[in-house]
Amino acid sequence: MQPEYRARVSMKNPVHFCALGFGSGLIPLMPGTFGSLAAIPLILLLAPAGNFIFITATILSCIAGVYLCGKTAIDMGVHDHGSIVWDEVAGMLLTFLFVPLSMSTLIAGFVLFRIFDILKPWPIGPVDKTVHGGPGIMLDDILAGIMACVCLHALIWLVPAIG
Repeated sequence: MQPEYRARVSMKNPVHFCALGFGSGLIPLMPGTFGSLAAIPLILLLAPAGNFIFITATILSCIAGVYLCGKTAIDMGVHDHGSIVWDEVAGMLLTFLFVPLSMSTLIAGFVLFRIFDILKPWPIGPVDKTVHGGPGIMLDDILAGIMACVCLHALIWLVPAIG
């Protein structure tokens, strides 16, 4: 992150701390990838709690993310700065809805989510370009998470050994 943007955020601010993916977004190289990786411990913590808790946490992360990302972007003075990675955290949670966790599904889900988040196929790309503010920061990753989830479920169905 450029020093002038870094000076506008504080890891002591809980909004910034969350929006920056618990600090993972501050890693200078590939912050979105590291933000996605930061979601894995959260996924591993929530999954054993059952579907209701996992779904509730996922919905809350998406709703709260609109505020967290929007507020941090305003504080930084930059729309969707690369260090804002809460959207990746929420997208990863969406990716793993109703997925049996194993090393194989974690790797496959991570890769699928990153592919959709980076390549931004339709409708992700147009949404990313036209929706602004907190909703815009979140929505493209929410769509990437949904698409990755559908593909991950299809992969598990096609290759049962992965699940």
